[in-house]
Amino acid sequence: MSTPDPIEAIVAAGDDADEILRGVVGALAGRYAWAGIFFVEGGDLVLGPEAGTPDETARTRLPVTFQGDRIAELAVDGAPEEDRMFLERAAELVADHCLVGWDTGGEAWEP
Repeated sequence: MSTPDPIEAIVAAGDDADEILRGVVGALAGRYAWAGIFFVEGGDLVLGPEAGTPDETARTRLPVTFQGDRIAELAVDGAPEEDRMFLERAAELVADHCLVGWDTGGEAWEP
């Protein structure tokens, strides 16, 4: 699969960033065992929205970047290698919306 059409539709819907990220994570969790977005805060990764049943032994992590800086990671559990391009595109699509959780000064994510 080359383009994440359901992901593109969620991003294009124009909701606020929190709703978009929760929608994307929910859509990915409908396809994989688990999905989540980790925000970069003070050099650490802090889990934001997530859905599904985690299985860290089957985790695929993809960087989410904005203007060359890693601001988050998109993670899914149970994705086959052939879905990598699909997931890379999903990471690109959520980048602008991940800025809402980037460097929040340690405030907890409230989904």
